[in-house]
Amino acid sequence: MGLERLESAQVLKTVETLHGRIAARFPDRGLVKVAEELTGLISESSGVGDRLRRRLLWTRAASRALILVVLALASGAIIWALAMAFGDEKLTGAQWLPLMESTVNDLIFAAVAIFFLYTIPERLLRSRALRLLHRLRSLAHIIDMHQLTKDPERLRTGFTPTPASVRFTLDADELAHYLDYCSELLSLVGKTAALCAEDSQDNVVLATVSTVETLTVDLSSKIWQKIQVVGELREDQSV
Repeated sequence: MGLERLESAQVLKTVETLHGRIAARFPDRGLVKVAEELTGLISESSGVGDRLRRRLLWTRAASRALILVVLALASGAIIWALAMAFGDEKLTGAQWLPLMESTVNDLIFAAVAIFFLYTIPERLLRSRALRLLHRLRSLAHIIDMHQLTKDPERLRTGFTPTPASVRFTLDADELAHYLDYCSELLSLVGKTAALCAEDSQDNVVLATVSTVETLTVDLSSKIWQKIQVVGELREDQSV
C-alpha cells in the first residue's frame, strides 16, 4: 500500500473495529446503527475505485469515439460546402454570406457537441460523488444529534433536573467513551469523504469534500470540549 493514497479497505477496517467497540459497550444505543451506516457508505464509496474506474474507462472510450464521429461529420460538411461553393462560377460575394453563416453554425454545434461528449465521464463521476457526500454530511449531523444531549454538566454534584430534562443514564466513564466514539465516527466520516476525491480532480467535488471535512472537524471540536469537562469532573470527584 502506497503512502500517497488513502485506501478504502483500511478505512473500512478501522470503521468495522470501531463498530465492534461501540457494540460491545453500548449494544442498545443508536450509535451502533450509525457505525453500521458508515460502514455501508465506505463500501459504496470504494466503488469509486475498481468497478467505477472500469465503467469510466468504457465511457471515456465511447465519448472519444463519438467525438471523432462529430469531427468527421462537421469536417465533411464544411469541405463539401466549400467544394460546392468553389465549383460554382456564378457564386457572387453576397451569396457567400449564407455559406459562411452555415459554416460558423456547424463549427459552433460541433464544439458544443464535443464539449458535452468530452465531459460526460467527469459529470457521471461528479454526480455519484456528490450524492455520497450529501449522505456523509447528513450522517455527520446525525452523529452530532447523538451527542447533543450528552451534557457533562449533569454529572456535577447538585445538578437539579427539570421535568423537561432528557433522561440521562450514563456515568462519567460511559459518557467519556460515548463522546470519544462520536468523535472517532466524525473523523472517519471525513476520511470517507476524502475517498470520494481520490479519483477526481473536479473542483466541485473537491470543494464539497473540503466542506464535509471542515464540518466534521468543527463538530468534533465541540465534543472534545465536553470530554475535557468530563475529565475535570473525574478529577474533582477523585479528590
